[in-house]
Amino acid sequence: MVSKSIFSVVACAAFTGLGASVASAQVAIEFRTVGNAGNAGDPGNPTSGPLGAVAYEYRIGAFEVTNAQYAAFLNAVAASDPRGLFNANMGTDPRGGITRSGTTGSFTYTVRPNMGNKPVNFVSSLDALRMANWLTNGQGSGSTESGAYTLNGNTVTAITRDLSNPNQVFLPTRNEWYKAALHQPASQGGDTDNFWKFATQSNDFPIVGTATATGDIANPSATTVNWQRGADWNGQNGNVTTVGSCLNSSFYGAFDMNGNVQEWLQDTSTLGGLNNRFIAGGTFFAVPTFGILPEDSFPAPPLSEDSATGFRFASPALPPCRADFNGVEGVTLNDIFDYLNAWFAGNTSADFNGVGGLTVEDLFDYLNAWFAGC
Repeated sequence: MVSKSIFSVVACAAFTGLGASVASAQVAIEFRTVGNAGNAGDPGNPTSGPLGAVAYEYRIGAFEVTNAQYAAFLNAVAASDPRGLFNANMGTDPRGGITRSGTTGSFTYTVRPNMGNKPVNFVSSLDALRMANWLTNGQGSGSTESGAYTLNGNTVTAITRDLSNPNQVFLPTRNEWYKAALHQPASQGGDTDNFWKFATQSNDFPIVGTATATGDIANPSATTVNWQRGADWNGQNGNVTTVGSCLNSSFYGAFDMNGNVQEWLQDTSTLGGLNNRFIAGGTFFAVPTFGILPEDSFPAPPLSEDSATGFRFASPALPPCRADFNGVEGVTLNDIFDYLNAWFAGNTSADFNGVGGLTVEDLFDYLNAWFAGC
């Protein structure tokens, strides 16, 4: 067996000799993989039919997009803000989280006290699509009008999702959102029909969340949700709270898919002759009779903006990670030890780069991949 002291020496060499560190992106969206591809839809959905059938593996945002993340987006692309990505209510409404300073051409954006880790609100569906394009295009300036979506003013002229491109970021569809929130195979501990009623892995109405003076959930649990105006802070009867602080999550690891803010989805509807876009998930003021159930999704005008609406992103599944050497539980320290044992034993499975047989370069290449996360 390889000792941890040998691991430490080799790891240090990999870091100092080859410079394996990778610069962090300006905005890092934390995703969770939604597996069990090819599942059937929810047979118990009474309003919209069997939602939640998805033929492929994909990723869902673990959290709603925060004010801090959206402010970084604004600072990158909205020095002049011709697209109206900033809503003045963000800076004046007690539930808003971002202020703007300066004049056109030199606008800067700052998160308000205690609001950086709260979900962004006062955003339209087009704001969300433009941020998705910006993330897809590598977070440069002026890169909001094409990517996963092609926009012409207030019109989406094309959707060019590419599930083979893990760098793409987009809004989830109704089926993707519904599955990420409620699906859990019965064979893996889920309900008998493979779908829960709530995104807390439960069929029971969730506990009403209360809030601390700075907007964290004060009574977190696996079934606590920010709804029914229980999270009173900042002088508000019900307010947004820190993402993830309820501690509830869906089976796939996505937080706050009930309550906090309702979320823009990709799907549109021509109901009423308008090109409305669906919203799902409920809000901090949702009640048992409407809004808390994921099946209560509804179409809304795509340019509407209010204190109770935000969004989360989805993305294609990542390709298999080469640093996951043993193929168990993702990339962990066990992969390092298993790889080192294989390398020192001369096992051909340790020929990581496939060039020139098993050499010290394979060792360094593997360690660099491991430290990079894949």
